[in-house]
Amino acid sequence: MADIHIRRDHHLGLSGARKVAWQWAEQAEADFDMSCTYEEGDTLDEVQFSRSGVNGTLRVSANHFELDARLGFLLGAFKDRIEGEIVKNLDQLLATKKPAARKKKA
Repeated sequence: MADIHIRRDHHLGLSGARKVAWQWAEQAEADFDMSCTYEEGDTLDEVQFSRSGVNGTLRVSANHFELDARLGFLLGAFKDRIEGEIVKNLDQLLATKKPAARKKKA
């Protein structure tokens, strides 16, 4: 078995991060036939994802994403490629989101 661990910091706040995480989950379901469940919490959300040969969790907080996945024996041979795709997809989603503008105090 092979493990993947990815962490990405962001400045989106929890609300903005949730939007990115929902997009990521929808993309994982459509592109990779994953089954995803999304659980919202007060300070941390979790996306559980799985399909034959892979399962994991994407943790979503106000300032970072943290993904842990476990690949089965057959998919473990493709760990670097799979990790690269996950990183690329998450980074693309983060690049399209800008942090909320802060109001200046007079």
